[in-house]
Amino acid sequence: MIAIGHQFWWEYRYPGLKVVTANELHVPVSDPAHPTPTFITLLSADTDHSFWVARLAGKTDLIPNHPNTMWIDPQQTGLYLGQCAQYCGTQHAKMLLRVYVQSREEFNRWIEEQSQVAHANPAVSEGQRIFKATACINCHGVTGTVADGSFGPDLTHLMSRETIASGAAPNTPKNLRLWIQNPDAIKPGSKMPAMGLSDQELDAVTAYLATLR
Repeated sequence: MIAIGHQFWWEYRYPGLKVVTANELHVPVSDPAHPTPTFITLLSADTDHSFWVARLAGKTDLIPNHPNTMWIDPQQTGLYLGQCAQYCGTQHAKMLLRVYVQSREEFNRWIEEQSQVAHANPAVSEGQRIFKATACINCHGVTGTVADGSFGPDLTHLMSRETIASGAAPNTPKNLRLWIQNPDAIKPGSKMPAMGLSDQELDAVTAYLATLR
């Protein structure tokens, strides 16, 4: 798999599996009798970063234009917390990451769900229309729609994640609405711009994004 460090979030790509996600890494557990470590290619989209999950491995740097590699061999399922360990700008401290180590069956089920395209929901068509008409689609991708940006996290399965803003806040509709309205309220210095939407537009876009599972 591939991990890409951005200011100030993590992008994860599973080549060949049609899965792109952000901030929450999923890997299968390794059998101690027959180890199956997860190998990770580390890339940077901008400046220096460092991938660090203390319970899984030591710090490994991500340097622009210099691919690096590491591996982890987790032998117990569960949630492992980490973060960027190289100062990379004003929101370095909130460039968090979460590693979910799952049974092979759970991991395969997650991959299957994540590889599906986003399905339009007629009940939130107004929010989808507003989303597609704003600069949101220049930064974010939603598989199966015209949104194909890659500067920000892919949103195809946004609501399958437990957190937003690279772990800075729980992923609830209330926090999601605030994040769209005023990102600095959750993560000061974030590169996510405030979109200047009206309350009605905010409600509609939040309702649409809340269907992306």
